[in-house]
Amino acid sequence: MNITSKQVAEILAQQDNITILTHFHPDGDTLGSAVALLRALRKMGKKVNFLNNDPIHPKYAYLWEGLQKQDFEEQFVVAVDIATEELLGDDLKARYAGKIALAIDHHPSNTLFAGDTCLEGDSAAAAEIVYYIIKYLGVEIDAQMASCIYTGISTDTGCFKFRNTTARTFYIAGVMKDLGADTENINEVMFEIKTRGELELERRLLEKMHYYLDNRLAIALITQEMYRVTGTTEDECDYIASLPRQVAGVMVGITIRERTNGTWKASVRTKPPIDASAICKQFGGGGHANAAGCRFDGSLKEFVAKFVEVVEEALQ
Repeated sequence: MNITSKQVAEILAQQDNITILTHFHPDGDTLGSAVALLRALRKMGKKVNFLNNDPIHPKYAYLWEGLQKQDFEEQFVVAVDIATEELLGDDLKARYAGKIALAIDHHPSNTLFAGDTCLEGDSAAAAEIVYYIIKYLGVEIDAQMASCIYTGISTDTGCFKFRNTTARTFYIAGVMKDLGADTENINEVMFEIKTRGELELERRLLEKMHYYLDNRLAIALITQEMYRVTGTTEDECDYIASLPRQVAGVMVGITIRERTNGTWKASVRTKPPIDASAICKQFGGGGHANAAGCRFDGSLKEFVAKFVEVVEEALQ
């Protein structure tokens, strides 16, 4: 059942012992949304934790500064910024598939896997929805919550550069700034600072990028060996997903990453009118019109060949 952000607040007000789930390979929106909601609910006196399937990059540590894990018997499970149960990651999916009571999401491709779903596909980030939920809960947003919400919004809009940015996005970001969000440091950490290892990884990726379909499709590959020799990790390099699309003439840019378990994860970025979500849906993934993702368990050669086939059809 699809419900409103106000109805979400009404449900959460009646619950306790809450676990909030974030998606695997976590980004600023899933983490910022989860921790903002966690802080608000704890401010109401509720017991709340959040979980993720994968290691979380240390750059996000400011989000949960001062928070400790709480001990309780879980009674209510919420998913934030998760379009399908596949995006929970293997461990959390095995534990929580079919058991999620509430989902808060902004991906039009959401499969409605939860008991109740608050789906607002016109929101630039799940953090926008969480902002209104917290307001309906009647909780005063403090500086730490504001930084969480701002992180979610800024990272999912590429610091307000992506097409999903709306007037409401700017409005909420402005409110968060007024409420004490540390926007300057957040912008610097998320969008400006790169390690030497990250720059080296970027160089290697660009050297090996391949072009298809009259240079309208660019596919870049990141292997575990590339992470090893550059001293980087998968969770450091979200920004790299946008690089293939930045090439003039490229309509679809795909960054394929080898995961530690031998599977492949693809981040797809497109230019209008090509729908990235529709492309990824054919691999069991999803997302937005211009940014989506999916996973593949077969060989890399098969994965690339299938992508070329699907993109060729989308370009026609």
